[in-house]
Amino acid sequence: MGPSLVDDLYFVLHDNVTGHARLHPRLTSLGLAGAVLAELMLAERVTVDLASGQDRLWATAQDATGDPLTQKVLGHIIAEPQHPVGTWLLFFARTIYADVRARMVAAKLLNPPARHLLRQQPAAPVDTNTAAWPLARLNLAVQRRKPPVVMDCVLYGLLAATGCDQRVLWEHDPAFVAATTATLPVPLQRLIAQTKVAVGQAVISRR
Repeated sequence: MGPSLVDDLYFVLHDNVTGHARLHPRLTSLGLAGAVLAELMLAERVTVDLASGQDRLWATAQDATGDPLTQKVLGHIIAEPQHPVGTWLLFFARTIYADVRARMVAAKLLNPPARHLLRQQPAAPVDTNTAAWPLARLNLAVQRRKPPVVMDCVLYGLLAATGCDQRVLWEHDPAFVAATTATLPVPLQRLIAQTKVAVGQAVISRR
């Protein structure tokens, strides 16, 4: 089984050799929280209720996901469906960084973080080519103006939501990114929009 949407976003948000993060941990965590929810949406386990006047998550299926991380997230949503998307993003962002990293270490996509002298080194990718491929794939699609697959449309949207698209895409093309995101189903578009709002609020609170 290859890397998931969440794993791909983790790789894009980190250096493919050293594992150093490209963004502040809080922004990275919000992006990863959005990716976990998007992964559940793509698997048709969760959607956004657009009829309530407020974007709320609700579960469309309750059977096991086969993955402890997404199962835990789905369990929370099933137990408390009254919360809006923004609340869930903030809630999951508290622990998602460590949870995703642990899942990727277990899948042998990342090496465990190592302590060097008095400092802990980040979890570096096991295979630099595997780590580099998601970003290379996104960059090639922009360069060739090639319509990407749905998962990559979500990645573009989450990259733009975190502000990392300007740092990692060879050609910063907001029109292309916006056009690809606009092809997504409305619930995924709303999730990306709410992720962008949460990131914006996090940036303001740090000033």
